[in-house]
Amino acid sequence: QVQLMESGGGSVQAGGSLRLSCAVSAFNVRIYYMTWFRQGPGKQREVVASIYHDINGDGSAFYADSVKGRFTISEDNAKNTMYLQMNSLKPDDTAMYYCAASTNNGGRLLLDEAQYNYWGQGVQVTVSS
Repeated sequence: QVQLMESGGGSVQAGGSLRLSCAVSAFNVRIYYMTWFRQGPGKQREVVASIYHDINGDGSAFYADSVKGRFTISEDNAKNTMYLQMNSLKPDDTAMYYCAASTNNGGRLLLDEAQYNYWGQGVQVTVSS
């Protein structure tokens, strides 16, 4: 059983920063992927950033091209929390942001939202010009 609780988000001017948090509570499961999705108005849900941990515990990060160099995904294992640091925000970053976890293991990258077992409720990020 896994529970995800997002926090952070809000409204910020273009060029500003926000940090999203995802508190993870997992019981007797192995999570391979921790991923941030987002969905803007009238747009498809898309992967923003993701962390994959293989069976050896080695991790790798993925970023969508649109956020490379601006967003950073990280984990604090002591706090059981995943973060998304968002810098140099743009109006196009406006969206609902979702934390998701998957117990599947398909390799370095898992982009299919259907393969994610657990989801947070989402937090709104609004970037104004």
